[in-house]
Amino acid sequence: MARYLTEFVGTFFLVLTIGLAVNYKIPMAPLAIGSMLMVMVYMGGHISGAHYNPAVSFAVVIRGLLTPLQMLAYWLAQILGAIAAALIVALIIPAPLEGTEVGEQVARFFGPAPGAGFTMTSAGVWLVELLFTGALCLVVLNVTTSSKTQGNSYFGLAIGFTVAVGAFVGVHISGGAFNPAVSIGPNLIQATMGGAPDALQNILLHTAGPLVGGAVAALIFRIQEDFVAPPPPKEPPEEEVHVHELT
Repeated sequence: MARYLTEFVGTFFLVLTIGLAVNYKIPMAPLAIGSMLMVMVYMGGHISGAHYNPAVSFAVVIRGLLTPLQMLAYWLAQILGAIAAALIVALIIPAPLEGTEVGEQVARFFGPAPGAGFTMTSAGVWLVELLFTGALCLVVLNVTTSSKTQGNSYFGLAIGFTVAVGAFVGVHISGGAFNPAVSIGPNLIQATMGGAPDALQNILLHTAGPLVGGAVAALIFRIQEDFVAPPPPKEPPEEEVHVHELT
């Protein structure tokens, strides 16, 4: 139970930060998002593995450290955390006053979507979601599940900064979700409460792309583990020469 609660809480604060930072157009929003993910990873890494992302959980299943049934429970906790966060953002941000621009509503209902000039059929949006989610999953697998990096203290930084970089470069192309839960929760609330049923189509992009990226990352990781260079052999200790042996 503790693992699933941790996944709920970590995903909740990640999506809450996205909703409050991105939609108030904070200039360094990607850094805030990456930093929140980083601290949540440090918070829950020792309990659940701190996935907070269905694509990461999928990659961990392929890695062999999670069963499919456990993965489904992780997915449920992550999606519920994202939905709860999207609802809280809608409660925190006041409804737009009558007569204001329709665009103001985006601050309350913030499902990630392809940027200006891109559509669901644009190859670029799919590639960005696949590639940067793949990068994230590959980093997660290497810094948290590899025997070569056990006990490191930088895993949270590595994971958080991977997401920050992806958000900086991908938000205006694909919406920069790299996480099915980040899309499912907010887009579901935007479709049901925000009167934008078309938002549901974005879920396909931010689910299929990241899951494929996670699978590819897991396969790459398995190749890396098979061909990782063995540690250099230790030099044998030099034999001590005693003075009495020379006399």
